[in-house]
Amino acid sequence: CDRAQDGIRMVQSRGARGFQFSGSPQLFSFPASQLFINCIFFPAEFSIVVTLKIPQMAPEKSEYIFTLLEGDSDEPLLGLRLSQNKFYFLQKGHGSRKRITFKAVGLDDNRWHTVVLAVTGRYTILTVDCGTPLELELERPFPDNLDTTGSTFFIASRRRWNGLFSGLIRQLVLLPGSDATSQICPSSKARLSALTVPQALLHLPIKPSSTDLPLHPYEAEVRVTAGVIPPCGNSEEGQLWFNTLKRGLFLCDGIIWLNMLQVKEKLDYVEDHQDLFTNSETFDIEVFHMTSVGLFMATANRDSNLGSGIYKWTDGRFERYQNISTYDAQAWQYFTVGKKKFLVVANCRSKDAGDQEQSVIYKWSSRKLKFIRYQTLNTHSARDWEAFNIQDETFLAVANHRQGNRNHNIDSVIYKWNPVTQFFEVNQTIPTTGAYDWEFFTIGPYYFLAVANTFNGRSTVIDSTIYIWLGGMFQPYQFITTFGAIDWEMFQIENRVFLAVANSQMLTEEGKILYSINSTIYELSMTSQTFIKFQDIETNSALDWEYFTVGDDKFLVVANSYDGNSYSLNSVIYRWQGYEGFIPVHRLSTNGCRDWEYFNTTDGSYLIYSSARAALSKVLKLRTI
Repeated sequence: CDRAQDGIRMVQSRGARGFQFSGSPQLFSFPASQLFINCIFFPAEFSIVVTLKIPQMAPEKSEYIFTLLEGDSDEPLLGLRLSQNKFYFLQKGHGSRKRITFKAVGLDDNRWHTVVLAVTGRYTILTVDCGTPLELELERPFPDNLDTTGSTFFIASRRRWNGLFSGLIRQLVLLPGSDATSQICPSSKARLSALTVPQALLHLPIKPSSTDLPLHPYEAEVRVTAGVIPPCGNSEEGQLWFNTLKRGLFLCDGIIWLNMLQVKEKLDYVEDHQDLFTNSETFDIEVFHMTSVGLFMATANRDSNLGSGIYKWTDGRFERYQNISTYDAQAWQYFTVGKKKFLVVANCRSKDAGDQEQSVIYKWSSRKLKFIRYQTLNTHSARDWEAFNIQDETFLAVANHRQGNRNHNIDSVIYKWNPVTQFFEVNQTIPTTGAYDWEFFTIGPYYFLAVANTFNGRSTVIDSTIYIWLGGMFQPYQFITTFGAIDWEMFQIENRVFLAVANSQMLTEEGKILYSINSTIYELSMTSQTFIKFQDIETNSALDWEYFTVGDDKFLVVANSYDGNSYSLNSVIYRWQGYEGFIPVHRLSTNGCRDWEYFNTTDGSYLIYSSARAALSKVLKLRTI
């Protein structure tokens, strides 16, 4: 930025920053002796790494990325040149200038590209964006005695104005030795693979001083519409969009528009958006986003013959994407290990009667663009999976509900990812009582895991347990009496920590059953360092809580499933009212409601609920003002 007056401008475009050269070519030159201090000869083997962005070039035009010129000569000892769809490696040898031409490289498309040119012996190898290398053979090996005495490097030119590079350059690195491709590839952002990028280009721009203001050292592309959503793909990455209708500023990440700044919304009402017909009754919904792929949803369906579905959000609706064989599926969990993407299903039954029940981990294949079977784990009437990380290690906890038809007092299992074998292995077993749900959460430096225990074979009035991570394992921290607990939901409001339990039924040892009972919200007391009762809310066989926010408002929605007479009940949205706690604000008609999930898209905010009584889930849109 500080050399803008000398013809260098720092410009941001499509999510990255680079230098633009517009001044005299002499300003961007330096003696080769500054680079070759201990040896006057150019390396016989080397790589040149350049990250650039340039608009489409006219057929007859060519521009230089850099040149090494001898004395006052305009003929390069060495250089890189671009023309329309071509990339040239220039060298001088044995009295004549040689030119190696790589065709159909497609660099002049106004997008960022990282190019590695490696020269070794008789070969020049060009790699663009970590793609397939292109190899061309020289007439004779690159010389090991190319004398640089008295020569000068010119960046973005060949000393003349004619051929001055008109695009942006983010990095330009000369690396003696072998092919540098292995140092920057593979890369999740191949177009912006970095070897040595100047610090000034890595960070957000510094606010210019008053003397710099007319020079505009920072630029970005902005679109303005009145609600119409512009395209957001690879070519729009880094663009800004101002939506005048919602008074919001959004940034394109190459897939979706991310909300950067928007006027705070308030929930007005909820309306039908989509009827989603599923394979069979749905016990759980998992909504997840995969970078560079999109927004997805997995449904855990009852019918073992039909399996479970995976859906992709397309044009404002969920469309069927993949079907996976499952066996009375109860829950899905999406998680990542490094760059690997996984889905694990909790199967409640075995494939064939009498066989060991197995739950399955599926891994996303970026080649096949679908989830494929990766690992099977023995489980017992599994009801839930919870994935979490502790100190850079990945864990999976399964809620084993019962073994056989009657034994509910069994172990649930915590697995840990083994980076050597690349599989999950048993790390700890925890005695549970008809376990139905795990909830992992952190408070400051401490890690907690809460289990919802449902039934001990005689009664649902039993303790559910909160565990704390101590000495490399989970140990009991607090016991809370629950009533057929099905779900825990942890959430924070400012610096207050809450745990809500969904109590499904009160079955006493005398055989009395009540479905219309209280579910309870607990708050962490900093004085006693335990969770104490904050609020009771009457629910009807509650099976799930979901916490979400709209603007500055906080909400809880409960899945009411059965009142002893009917499954057609209102599930309720409660709004946080501070001292009053949560108060009911919206009553939503549901049928055997089993699960709620909240998610966001650029179109707005949504709730989806699943039914354990019908092969129909509903997507609801949250209308705001």
